[in-house]
Amino acid sequence: MKICIAQPEYSVDYSRSDELFEKQLSLFDQCDESMDIIVFPESCDIPCLAITKEEAEKSVEKYNNRLLKVASQTAKRCKSLLFINARSKVNNGLRNTTYAFNREGEIVGKYYKQHLTPVEVSAMQLDSDYSFEFSEPTVIEIEGIRFGFLVCYDAYFYENFPQMARQNLDVIIICSHQRSDTHEALKIMSQFLAYNTNTYVIRSSVSMDVNSDIGGASMVVAPTGEVRCNMYNRIGIETVEVDIHSKYYKPAGFGNPDAAHYEYIEKGRRPWKYRSAGTAIVMSDERMPYPRICAHRGFNTIAPENSMPALGAAVAMGAEEIEFDLWVTKDGEIVSCHDDSIDRLSTGTGKIYDYTYEELLSLDFGVKFNEKFRGMKILKFEDILKKFACHTIMNIHIKTINNKCEYDPEALRKIILLIDKYDCRKHVYFMSGNDNLLRLALEMAPDICRCVGAGDAPWEMVERAMKYNCKKIQLCKGKFNQAMINTAHKNGIICNVFWSDDAEEAKKYIAMGIDTILTNDYNLISQVIK
Repeated sequence: MKICIAQPEYSVDYSRSDELFEKQLSLFDQCDESMDIIVFPESCDIPCLAITKEEAEKSVEKYNNRLLKVASQTAKRCKSLLFINARSKVNNGLRNTTYAFNREGEIVGKYYKQHLTPVEVSAMQLDSDYSFEFSEPTVIEIEGIRFGFLVCYDAYFYENFPQMARQNLDVIIICSHQRSDTHEALKIMSQFLAYNTNTYVIRSSVSMDVNSDIGGASMVVAPTGEVRCNMYNRIGIETVEVDIHSKYYKPAGFGNPDAAHYEYIEKGRRPWKYRSAGTAIVMSDERMPYPRICAHRGFNTIAPENSMPALGAAVAMGAEEIEFDLWVTKDGEIVSCHDDSIDRLSTGTGKIYDYTYEELLSLDFGVKFNEKFRGMKILKFEDILKKFACHTIMNIHIKTINNKCEYDPEALRKIILLIDKYDCRKHVYFMSGNDNLLRLALEMAPDICRCVGAGDAPWEMVERAMKYNCKKIQLCKGKFNQAMINTAHKNGIICNVFWSDDAEEAKKYIAMGIDTILTNDYNLISQVIK
């Protein structure tokens, strides 16, 4: 594919705005049908330095519509994918936005700058509310090419690179406006990004002056870190041919198959050493030692089961695992509730899967436990992930209407996507007594650990685990014996037991070789086991 990067002239003299905007538009005229991807820099609708909010908004009002129209026409005329950054209008004001145009000149996606500079927030008063919430990296897929995005200041935040690498991107578009870093520094940062994400980095910025050694440095960098094109501070457009789908895989240690750099790093990552929530991040399911205690439906002797207070209490007290149950609502939302009927736990009646999520929100899921929990709403799976992802191991009981029914692949796909959204694959496992679901989970996400539940064949759990390549079984009280535990361990299968709230019984289970005890009374059993 042929890549075109544009590097327009820039000035700190605001009075030159009309002149430089016209010069910028002339760069569009130089683009042609040989180009597959065209990238322009940040803030193309503010062609000169705007000191005040009023100056910036004056430029946007004057140039934005015309700019986007020309960008659309250019993409269509050149039959190219085109990326450009300008302002967009939202309810709270203006946002710093990268626009993606397809070959028909249509806007097919937008990326909002995530790391706004202090000036953008305080002086320019751009909308920034969205930047204080968790979000996945923006990915726009066009013609089978996965594009990720950064804007200028975003590119400094290296801690975001692993998250971007997980998206299996082909290209990262950087619409930039850096005006103080040296060419060498900008090259190093772009190479670091390309190498760490195994992508092509296409960076477009503005020229401070043809003789300057700062700013500019619009470039294309390959996944190997090789700089394929660097404009330094030249003004105009330049092109380079690349194989956009090419990747770089290197030896990943002695005896290991080749891997991308980020994959090699992930194998030895210790996030608690440096992530902001590092002290709360726990070891992965594979690494965490046994025996363990799993807070069944959370610490549900002190708070309503499958609720945030119950789960939070268990996590706060150090539970290695929490267990909760997931159902799919009538409108496809994933919610946490043990029973298929809502009669016991809420102010409603009937089956949970016959309700929409909004209908469930009208019911009280706390008052039947205790008046002090009046007003509590049903909990979504995503709410659990938002608070506790990587802070404990999650034993996720995916509920089905019966143990023979087929499970909806779209529902399981949504569960998996949510797990991926919060980077939690290594801290979860699926538990089910439904063999059809276990088989589906094996097909859709073989790397997510699976645990066989009793279902309709409690005495055959070990054999079922081996059949579906499950690493765990969840034995049911009164329906297992020592031989099952021994056979499971012989085949490398972990044994949970459901359940115990009795200290002496818990000691007996540990003596039998049980690895994880599910309990409703985390405090009592934790004191026995620990």
